[in-house]
Amino acid sequence: MSAALIAFVTTFALVLAVELPDKTFVASLVLTTRFPWKAVLAGVSAAFAVQTLIAVGFGSVLTFLPDRLVSVIVGVMFGVGSAMLLREGFRTGDDGSHDASRGGAAPVSFRRAALTSFGVLFAAEWGDASQLATAGLVARSAQPLAVGLASLAALVTVAGLAVLLGRKLRTKLRPRLLQRIAGVVFAGFSLIAFGTAILG
Repeated sequence: MSAALIAFVTTFALVLAVELPDKTFVASLVLTTRFPWKAVLAGVSAAFAVQTLIAVGFGSVLTFLPDRLVSVIVGVMFGVGSAMLLREGFRTGDDGSHDASRGGAAPVSFRRAALTSFGVLFAAEWGDASQLATAGLVARSAQPLAVGLASLAALVTVAGLAVLLGRKLRTKLRPRLLQRIAGVVFAGFSLIAFGTAILG
């Protein structure tokens, strides 16, 4: 087995294992309950691609970024997302029955949904374990292309699974209820990030 193939398989398995129970999976799932799945998948995939390029390009340099600054940025992004979702979920004058009958997300442009998904996942992944692992594996294996492709493939796989689950949940529950749940989940992520910044 070639060094490149070993690096690819190792990286894919590691990143997949790290991200499946991580906030990346949950955030992608939650975004899919709010926005069209194609826009979410496009946005998060683009975010993963940029983050992977950064990790591969700079190697372990990312580990020198201040942890507190990273935590604050992540906290702000999730806080903004939580506020938007809760505002929609508790908006008066419309009980959401029309949306519920369609079993879909509230109307929103593809561009806006994709950009929102990109922003949330880009912030969430900055300095994340998978990004740092990618940088470390590049430095250790000297196989940047194999490591980068494997990391991106694993991240997109996780996002795809989350989007599939999110689509199924969206058709079973009322959109307003999903927005409220999503808002609370994002608020939780925001508090955890700010807590890390304060205590770290």
